[in-house]
Amino acid sequence: MTSLAIRVARVFDGERLLDGVSVVLVKDGRIAGVEAGPAVPGGWPVRDLPDGTLLPGLIDAHVHLCADGGPGALDRLAGRTEEQTDATIEASLRAHLAAGVTTVRDLGDHRDAVPAWRSRGGPGLPAVVAAGAPITSVGGHCGSMGGEARGADGLREAVRLRAERGADIVKIMASGGVLTPGTDTMSPQFTDDELRAAVAEAHALGLPITAHAHALAAVRQALDAGVDGIEHCTCLTPDGVRLDDALLAALAGSQVAVCATLGSDPGVVVPPQVVAMAERAGITEAVLQEAVARLHRGGVRLVAGSDGGIGPAKPHGLLPATLGEYVRSGLPETSALAAATSAAAGACGVGDRKGRIRTGHDADLLVVDGDPTRDIAALGRPLAVYLAGRPATG
Repeated sequence: MTSLAIRVARVFDGERLLDGVSVVLVKDGRIAGVEAGPAVPGGWPVRDLPDGTLLPGLIDAHVHLCADGGPGALDRLAGRTEEQTDATIEASLRAHLAAGVTTVRDLGDHRDAVPAWRSRGGPGLPAVVAAGAPITSVGGHCGSMGGEARGADGLREAVRLRAERGADIVKIMASGGVLTPGTDTMSPQFTDDELRAAVAEAHALGLPITAHAHALAAVRQALDAGVDGIEHCTCLTPDGVRLDDALLAALAGSQVAVCATLGSDPGVVVPPQVVAMAERAGITEAVLQEAVARLHRGGVRLVAGSDGGIGPAKPHGLLPATLGEYVRSGLPETSALAAATSAAAGACGVGDRKGRIRTGHDADLLVVDGDPTRDIAALGRPLAVYLAGRPATG
């Protein structure tokens, strides 16, 4: 049995700063109490971080743990041994942990490698919610990962296979993607019947399903099919981004979780061919920021995910930069923090035990130097990270 009192300047509970609260009690891996400070109950060992803000450990709702963040990271997955893949997964998780991320949602691996690794993995790394290989069309976006399927029956079988291999969520590529040449970011990859079949099968098996969708037509199709989440939600058309008021209201009314995957490493120079490819698809930083601003103003349920691992500009551990870009897009700091704590926990299916500072929840905690509800850059100054109440070593 282990116990600890963590005393800080302020506590963000996943939605707001708690008035007058400056002590969080941890016992046996869970939050045992949230106390008005600075007094600590007798007999509790104390960790004092007097200038810090304590908040739930961050949750990155869109990562690719098998990918190492190097050039052509997704293209190189097929050539690796199981041992090399496992080593990359663990290195990726250590990078997230160093950034204060204590839970990740992996939304696409090579041939269900992440659920397989998780069945063998040990403690001391962030919790992993896993999708396995993403379901895509034959020759479609990320088809080399092993999730190609066609026809309603084929989609149902692909969903069943993910469930059998231990997936917690189904990821489906509803449109093409920038990093797969020859696919169309402006168009759906599946028919309406195919996508509805995948959604129905996932829900019949008790699994949520989230759709990669850059194309406006794919966003509408995914929403109509009843998906639980939409990744990117860029709403591209040949004439640019088109997010009209009717779609905005439908997204908000459905409470679908939208993960906009903003953020990049500012120190990385993106190769000109990648920039050109993205711009041809209508994807620029300004366009993405404006879309996120509209989604927020429209009341859409936003969660935070970095797309970490897919290339040099998207390394693992990027989530603080993602949240910084959310704020630069116009979100209040508290909304950005909620997108990576309480809202992300709900979208990842772990809201009953993670993402909030609440008695009985897992003691996955982050303490940062300063007040991130006023200056989101404080997330880049972690003072302590705890996994189940124990200091994380990474």
